[in-house]
Amino acid sequence: MKAILSTLCTLALVGCGKPDPVEHVSGPTMGSTYSVQYVPPANGPGADQVKQEVETILATLDQHFSTYRGDSLVSTFNQLPAGSCQAMPEDVLRLVRFGETLWRDSGGAFDLSVEPLMDLWGFGPQSREQKVPDPQRLAEVRERVGQGHLRIDGEQLCKDLALELDFDSIVAGYSVDLIAARLRALGIDNLLVEVTGELKALGHKPDGSAWRVALELPREDRQIAEQIVAVDGLGVSTSGDYRNYFEENGQRFSHTFDARLGRPVTHSLAAVTVFDPSALVADGYSTLLLILGPEQGWEFAVAQDLAAVFTIRADSGFSARVTPAFERVVARGAAGNKQ
Repeated sequence: MKAILSTLCTLALVGCGKPDPVEHVSGPTMGSTYSVQYVPPANGPGADQVKQEVETILATLDQHFSTYRGDSLVSTFNQLPAGSCQAMPEDVLRLVRFGETLWRDSGGAFDLSVEPLMDLWGFGPQSREQKVPDPQRLAEVRERVGQGHLRIDGEQLCKDLALELDFDSIVAGYSVDLIAARLRALGIDNLLVEVTGELKALGHKPDGSAWRVALELPREDRQIAEQIVAVDGLGVSTSGDYRNYFEENGQRFSHTFDARLGRPVTHSLAAVTVFDPSALVADGYSTLLLILGPEQGWEFAVAQDLAAVFTIRADSGFSARVTPAFERVVARGAAGNKQ
């Protein structure tokens, strides 16, 4: 759903007719790309060192979480039978704990163990084709899904079922937080980090103004209403249903799964964008809200005071709905730019 969340002038430099002293590093990662823009501090690290630091973090996360490489820690865990445990580093355990929070908050709709379902429907790393599965086969695979059968025992991750985990819904946001924290430790205070579309901005551009993103908010007349939002100290994540989907017998099936049903969501919520100081939190809750849908997700976002934008599909096009917390984010950004 990157069309809903876009950034101007290569991610951050809104109104950048003149070149600014901003350093850029970028490269491939997680089947997509990453990009870092920052204002170089005096006597700070060079671009080569920044790139190395960033790619070291990304390489470590790939070794830990990728389901597209058979030697990753998560892939090794996924291959273990029921009743097994495996020692895991703290970052894996941390994301498991956060996944448990999302699982509880969603009533089981969000579930890190949906990997077998994604493969069955044609969206996972072991997929063969995208199609609606046979009901009997679907029932069999659902027997191997359920985050309640996953537990942490000291430094070990254990499973009571032959679970297979997928962290794609939260690991990109986590990587953004890690990269931003590492660059801050190197003395870089003004930066914008983006990994596979998840991003976080800290500090200011060289002219003293905040980093900004442009939200494209569809209106009832189908015209695109663009809103610029200042994001100092915020992570931003958009989850959407139309980039990865297939259609069968006139029905649309996306890669966003409701684990309670064992199938992709079919409601009218097309995308959710969430703003939060933690890119990990923004990433996780944008997915959770997308799964819950336009009504239940909205009620949850308002109750939890999440800064969120809902893009809802309708017969006439799309409409956008924003939470009170998002309106406060916009107001704070506008006030900061006036100072």
